[in-house]
Amino acid sequence: MSFTVVIPARYASTRLPGKPLADIGGKPMIQHVCERAAESRAERVVVATDDDRIRSACEAFGAEVVMTSASHASGTDRLEEVARKLGFEADARIINVQGDEPLIPAALINQVADNLERYPDAAIATLCEQIFDIDSVLNPNVVKVVFDYRGMAHYFSRAPIPWARDAWAGGAVPEELPAGAEYFRHIGIYGYRVGLLQDFVTWPPAPTEQVESLEQLRALYNGARIHVDVACENPPAGVDTEADLVRLIAHMGF
Repeated sequence: MSFTVVIPARYASTRLPGKPLADIGGKPMIQHVCERAAESRAERVVVATDDDRIRSACEAFGAEVVMTSASHASGTDRLEEVARKLGFEADARIINVQGDEPLIPAALINQVADNLERYPDAAIATLCEQIFDIDSVLNPNVVKVVFDYRGMAHYFSRAPIPWARDAWAGGAVPEELPAGAEYFRHIGIYGYRVGLLQDFVTWPPAPTEQVESLEQLRALYNGARIHVDVACENPPAGVDTEADLVRLIAHMGF
């Protein structure tokens, strides 16, 4: 089974402008991401950007680049443009790897691609990890997911799901995880069938998507199935801020 990794890379990050070009050990961050993606079984690795500075940097180290519109409302719209420009058929597979994850294990990329092959009724595949602390469950910036016995997603939410009715009765703020309940944090790596991308860009934002500000809810709202698997390796933290970048550089020994 062949697949293509697409790495969206925007210059205009609000918290860390120019993030894809941040220097890490003498290489721009986006180069590290491309190198990790190339360690997977991907047939092709493509950077999608709307910025000429990122394009120039990527071409300097030999990466394939597709220039995309700067007006996309979502990352999924950007992926669809890449698929359209490259002439991908509806059954082609794209794995979306974020451009701020220079330590992403190739095994996670392969896992998502394998699950698209293993579950033909899933239009999207993604990953999660179990949560063991109450603070993460209550944190709206940590997206939670619940899924069935096959791994098909029921719902994604910023709220604590499932809600432990009996353990957390009375409206008090929970202080610990309830016995017997499991919680999972969504990890933002996605595998798509191109046909789903083609449909997605024709759908208006879903009510749940607008309330939660979670793009994947548009797919569920329109009946697309999303497969969720527990990550086979612990995913590394991405880079959102200058402090994250400093920690990452120290972790990598530069």
